[in-house]
Amino acid sequence: MGCGSSAYKEPRKIPSKHFQNFEAQMPSLQGKVFVITGCTSGAHVVMLNRKSERAKDAEQKLLQEVSGSQVTAVDCDLQSFESVRGAAQILRSMFADDGIDVLCNNAGVMALEDKATIDGYDVQMQTNHLSHFLLTKELFPLLEKGAQLRGEARVVNHSSGARNVPKKDLQAKYLGQNGGNLGGNGSSMLAGGARWQRYQQTKLANVVFTLALDEKLRAANSKVKALAAAPGLAATNLQVTTHSEGGMSETWIMRWAQSAEDGTMPLLCCCTAGVESGDFYEPGGTMRMKGIPQKFQLEPRCTKVESRRMLWEESEKACGEFKI
Repeated sequence: MGCGSSAYKEPRKIPSKHFQNFEAQMPSLQGKVFVITGCTSGAHVVMLNRKSERAKDAEQKLLQEVSGSQVTAVDCDLQSFESVRGAAQILRSMFADDGIDVLCNNAGVMALEDKATIDGYDVQMQTNHLSHFLLTKELFPLLEKGAQLRGEARVVNHSSGARNVPKKDLQAKYLGQNGGNLGGNGSSMLAGGARWQRYQQTKLANVVFTLALDEKLRAANSKVKALAAAPGLAATNLQVTTHSEGGMSETWIMRWAQSAEDGTMPLLCCCTAGVESGDFYEPGGTMRMKGIPQKFQLEPRCTKVESRRMLWEESEKACGEFKI
């Protein structure tokens, strides 16, 4: 399939190198509840997706591939705070007694045009961070319940190496109701087009949120952990969507990608392995683009105290007070 400027209609087909061995070493997830956003691509898995044929297909595929699996699909559109609150209300009813073990804030969009959601926020920032902040806030009592009953629970956020490209600190304007007025539609990855600047801010927000949440959880002596991961370069539908919407005209970089399965390993480390709150996992290979996941220290722009304070304040303006 083409990886130049021609149509990129499906993820590049790349064999997995590490996932089989990685999967064989994962601990048992029996009896645990995982709530996962953006999963159109033993435990009770709750899939939060926008209503679509892809969402239905993903549910059916999981049921077919994992015999006897327990899967629940709940409609949740991350571009609508009302939809997120509605999904959270359903989950609070479903898991009031047992709580949940892992909230995996996985969903994301990349390099979309400069437009506002129905709530007035940038479509990338609301999808990638603000709605996940809201979902975490709304489901936090269930995480506390799960931790109380089973010893711990986890919030896992999905960032990207793009948190550092371009090299800009987190800025409040990207978190406010400025959708459609954040730089236009420049689409060059290498030249730092505005689409990619907005994406960088969302992926930086993911790790800043993780560290801010970790700080508050530790202060409250909570048994809930906050973690973050980045997948490296993985061939998924993320690039297909971005290409189809004009944000990624050149797809040659996908020649160096790893499989989607291998790209899940850092996220799965955070969800299932022995980890500490505040940890960050990313592939350990060349330029952190692929390979076995390792724990890394985040870059200084990710760890600034002032960024944590600003992100929490702006996120609460959008989503309401989040008490730990």
